[in-house]
Amino acid sequence: MDDFYLRQTPYSDPGDLDVTDLPRDPRELTRLVRNLMVHRLEEERVGYEIPEERLHHDAESRYVTVILRILRARRNAPLTRRRSYDEQFVGTCRDYSLLLCSLLRATGTPSRIRGGYATYFVEGFHDDHWVTEYRLPDGTWRLADAQVSADFYDVPFDPMDVPRNRFLVAGQAWQACRAGAADPETFGVWADPGLRGLPLVLNSVVLDLAARNGMEPLPWDSWGLSQLRKHDPLTEPTEPTELTEDDLALVDAVAAARTHEEARRLHADPRLTVPREILSLAPFHGLRKVTLPSSPPV
Repeated sequence: MDDFYLRQTPYSDPGDLDVTDLPRDPRELTRLVRNLMVHRLEEERVGYEIPEERLHHDAESRYVTVILRILRARRNAPLTRRRSYDEQFVGTCRDYSLLLCSLLRATGTPSRIRGGYATYFVEGFHDDHWVTEYRLPDGTWRLADAQVSADFYDVPFDPMDVPRNRFLVAGQAWQACRAGAADPETFGVWADPGLRGLPLVLNSVVLDLAARNGMEPLPWDSWGLSQLRKHDPLTEPTEPTELTEDDLALVDAVAAARTHEEARRLHADPRLTVPREILSLAPFHGLRKVTLPSSPPV
């Protein structure tokens, strides 16, 4: 049986990585990923000063092949070997999630990455975040947060089974805001007060849909309906474009989609599908146009 979530995507494909010695257990793979990465906002938490070049550029790596190439350049050793921070990749939650997803798929566990909002970083706030969703043998899905380790975080749950009310996938967040059950201003990027509110939640819905369809984005990408501002990056930005009732109905449908078939059908809409040219509002590089390559670098 062909399982879509066992297939590697151009973004998750580990290339020529030899997975023979990798563990098959999701928990052990998560520990391995934590040994390969340091989050670029966690210098104080882990007690390591990140070199500026790595801080600005590592997390612009869209593909697991690039992440692995950087890791090999810093230490040409099996991924299972213990690494110092100097030998690790400097990433974001998306990078933890995508690498774990890649290794899970490579070792036989169906998985995907999910964009949404975590309530366990800042009390009373839904922080923009990415996790990995993996499928158990009984067919149920669990959320795993590879960024959150017991060494540096005190959370009242198992990070391999994040409760659905502690991490809201983007569609849940959109539905809660639309229904008036949650304040949109409590959703966003805690570190950047300018990135909050319903437009950001809309962006998350579109990014999460892309990830469900094998087009795993960077957290600051946007296109189509997901553009927080409609403008040419070379000119002054204008006000965000007003959504039509038809647009809102489409986003509502995405938020309600549960099956892969529904997600695939909705992603085919030109307002949602990932185009060749997108906008990227990278934290250290500003707003720019990005042309996605037809195939990932090797």
